[in-house]
Amino acid sequence: MKLKILPPTLRIKNRYLVLDIKSEFEFSKNELVLAIWDACIRFYGECETSSFNLWLMRLYNSSPPIWEQNLTENDEITLNNLNINYKSNFECFYQKAILKCRRNSEDKVRASLATMSLYKGKKIAIATIGISGSVSSSKHKFIN
Repeated sequence: MKLKILPPTLRIKNRYLVLDIKSEFEFSKNELVLAIWDACIRFYGECETSSFNLWLMRLYNSSPPIWEQNLTENDEITLNNLNINYKSNFECFYQKAILKCRRNSEDKVRASLATMSLYKGKKIAIATIGISGSVSSSKHKFIN
């Protein structure tokens, strides 16, 4: 007997978060999954996190932003008429990722990822660039 596919009205609706990751070490896909689950479980607990339906779709290595490229120690940059002294105390790795979650739980996932500052004793910052309804549109809008 062939299994029937659920009609679109009964399927779980998903959203795709595009994440900007800055860390002291380069993440593998498995390490990033553990870090995301750890952040969500610490902030919301196991029962609430299980309803998020999290899944890491893709992980991309990225280049640093323009204002952080080719800067050496004590370089001075101007950003919106503000003089900022740039000091590189550590090597920073830039990555982007596409994370799938259930619709209407995007804000909870974003909040739990924003609270994360350390993973395995190393600094990490995860910010959400954007939210999309499909993987291809999130890649087209925010990755390329």
